[in-house]
Amino acid sequence: MPSALDHLAELRRRLDLDLDLDLQARGPVRKPRWMLVSVARTEGSAPREQGAWMAVGPDAVVNTLGGGRLEHEAIALARERLAAGAPQTERRFALGPSLGQCCGGAVRLRFEPLSGPLDAQTAERLAPAPPPVALFGGGHVGRALVHVLGTLPMRVRWIDSRDEIFPEGLPANVSVEHSDPVARAVDDLEPGTRVLVMSFSHAEDLDVVHACLRRRLRLDDLPFVGLIGSATKRATFARRLRERGHADGAIDRIVCPIGLAGIPGKAPEVIAVAVAAQLLLDIEAASPRVTADGSPGREGTILRPVQEP
Repeated sequence: MPSALDHLAELRRRLDLDLDLDLQARGPVRKPRWMLVSVARTEGSAPREQGAWMAVGPDAVVNTLGGGRLEHEAIALARERLAAGAPQTERRFALGPSLGQCCGGAVRLRFEPLSGPLDAQTAERLAPAPPPVALFGGGHVGRALVHVLGTLPMRVRWIDSRDEIFPEGLPANVSVEHSDPVARAVDDLEPGTRVLVMSFSHAEDLDVVHACLRRRLRLDDLPFVGLIGSATKRATFARRLRERGHADGAIDRIVCPIGLAGIPGKAPEVIAVAVAAQLLLDIEAASPRVTADGSPGREGTILRPVQEP
C-alpha cells in the first residue's frame, strides 16, 4: 500500500510533467537581450545628468554614461545581470577613490532588462526631449547660429517672414517656418520655448518682442526672450514697449544685448557661439538638481532623494 510519501512524490512528478508540457507549448522563455542602464539620480558632481542612459548587450554597448571607471563597472554589472536574467534594480556608486575618480559626488544607476530589440524608436523614447528654441531671423547671424545650434541638444524652430531665406541641408534638429507677419508665430510656440530675436527689421523685432511680452503676461511660459542689439537699441525698445503698455518689470526681463558678456567680437560666428553658450547656461540654470540632503534645487524646486538601503 503506497505511503503518504509515495503519494507526495507522485504529485510532484505530475506537477513537473505538467510544467514541462506547458513550457513546451508556450515555447522557450526569452531572456532579455539588452540591459538598460540609466542615471536615476545624481548627488553633487557627476559625469552625466539624470536621465542619461546606455544600453548594454552581451557584446555591444550603445550610448554612454560618461566613460571612465564608473561606466566600466556599470557595463560589467549589466552583463552579469543580463546573463543571470536578473530583474530591475538600482545601485548607488560613490564617485571617489574606490572608482579611481575625484568628482566627489554620487550616482544612482537603474538597471532595467529590455526584452525587445534596441531600435531607433526605443532610443528615441529613452532620450529626454531637447529644450525648444525659436529663432526669429534668417540673416547672417541667424544662419551662423543655426549652424551651432544644429550640433547641440536643442529643437530649433527657425522663423522668418521671407520664405526664400532658408538654405538647403539644415541640421536634423532644425525646422523652418515662414510666417507673415512674423510675430504671429509667437502664439503657436511650444511652452518652455527660449526665444531669440534677430530679424532683418527693427520693426519686426519690436513686434516679436511685443508678442512675447503679451504671451508672458497671459501664460508666463517663455523662460528666455533675447534680442540682438546694443544698449542703445535696448533703451529705444524699452521706450517703445512702454508706449505699447508694457510695465518696466516685464521689459527688464528681456535679455539685450544677447551673448555671454566679455566676448567683444562682432563676426556672426563669434556672436553665434556666445549666444549658444548663453542659452546652454540658461537651460542648465533652470534644470532642477537632486542634492544629498534634500536641499532646494534650481529655481526653488525641492527634490527629496530616495532613502538609501
